[in-house]
Order: sequence, then structure tokens, then C-alpha cells
Amino acid sequence: MKIVSYNLNGLRSALSKGLLDWVAATAPDVLCVQEIKAGTAALDVSGLAALGYHAYLHPAQKPGYSGVATFSRIEPTAVVVGCGNSLYDDEGRVLRLDFGGVSVLNTYMPSGTSGVARQAFKVAWLHWFRTYVAALRHTEGVGPLVIGGDFNCCQTPIDLHNPKANQNSPGYTPEERQWFRDLLADGFVDSFRQVHPDAAGHYSWWSYRAGSRQRNVGWRLDHLLLDPALLPHLRGAGLWPDVVHSDHCPAWVELAV
Repeated sequence: MKIVSYNLNGLRSALSKGLLDWVAATAPDVLCVQEIKAGTAALDVSGLAALGYHAYLHPAQKPGYSGVATFSRIEPTAVVVGCGNSLYDDEGRVLRLDFGGVSVLNTYMPSGTSGVARQAFKVAWLHWFRTYVAALRHTEGVGPLVIGGDFNCCQTPIDLHNPKANQNSPGYTPEERQWFRDLLADGFVDSFRQVHPDAAGHYSWWSYRAGSRQRNVGWRLDHLLLDPALLPHLRGAGLWPDVVHSDHCPAWVELAV
């Protein structure tokens, strides 16, 4: 089972840049995308349906903002749209698909980059999300979790190009780094670091400014975390920085389940 997480920075935009051809060539079993930017307007996903994907969308209420979608070649046993908290569901931040032996939680976490109030919103979300996931793991019908998405957080200095200059920047504040450590201590494994424990210079997001992507001045914000029960099934994990439909690149994990 190959699971891919990809912040598209607009689904319509990515489709116009050849996303369908890439999906056809890559053939992920489950594709979790974030920032679909649809609002409540209908999105044409017929191209993905023609490739054999079931489509599940959770847009934000606000047009052109946030939202997640999961496309799966495997029909799930259950689909849960949202997390039950209207504060976050209005922004389209969580979508869960259960497949019997594994549950895939697609999430788009707030960025906090637009100001102090929004960073406070992000921090509140992070702490709420950790509690939510802890409860989810004890919910009937939920299998071992794969949490995929744009976390808008880095944990260690090798996860961003210039950690010293960004010690207090949203995405790498001390509180966010501690939250990430705590989440892993709760019993999750960063699949990328499991396979590439000390690899530096591997990023999933680059600013559009100053040729950042060409110079590889980036951040690893996109993650696929695994329940430890899935570790015996881990066959590979990585990033595809040469895939360009967005300011992010896809993250992937392959499980023998």
C-alpha cells in the first residue's frame, strides 16, 4: 500500500499543471492532498475517478482556503469527514479513511504565519489535535493510524535549511518543536526519519521567493507518521522534490499491508 501526502496549494491549479499524468504514472493507492482551496464550490474530480480513484473531500467553508481531500483506489470500510470540532471543521482540516487493517488520517494543520493571533490558533490546534488522536486510537473500528499531511511544523535542525535564524519562526518555535517531540513520544514514528535517520537537505516546501527551490532553501513540513504496529510492514518512505505542481512536494510511505 503506497500512501502519498501532497499539499497542492490549490487542486484546480495542480490539475492544470499535469497532476493527473503524474498520478497515473505514480499510481498511489491512497493520495492525501491538502489546501484544495475549493470552498463549498464543486470540484471536478472526474479525471481522478477515471483513473480508478474514489474521491472524498472536506473543503473549508471559506472559498479559496484550506480544505483536504483523499483519493483512494481501495474502497474504504468507513469514511469520517471532519473531527467533530466546528472550529476546525469549518476550515476543512481532517479527513479519515478506514481500511480494516489501517486507518489513514489526512490533516492540514494551520500555518500561523499571518500574525500573532493565528499562531495562537495554531498552537491551540496542535494541543487539541494530540488529545484528539489519543482518543482516536481507542475508538472502535479505527486501525493502526497513518497520519499524513502538511503539519506546518519541523522538529529537528536538519528539517529546515536555516534553523538558527528561525528559532522563533512559526513552524519551528520551541513550543512547536516540543509538541512534535511529545506527539512522537505518544507512540508515533516519523516514517521518513525511520528510513533516513540522519539525512539533511531533504525538504518538502520552498518559498516562491528568491529561487528558494532551485537553491534547496526549504523546510520539511509534510509528514507521514505511523503507529508502531505498522513498523514491521514499512517498506520505504521518502520525498519527491522533483515533482512540481505546488510550492510543496509529495511525501510517500509504502507499507506491506
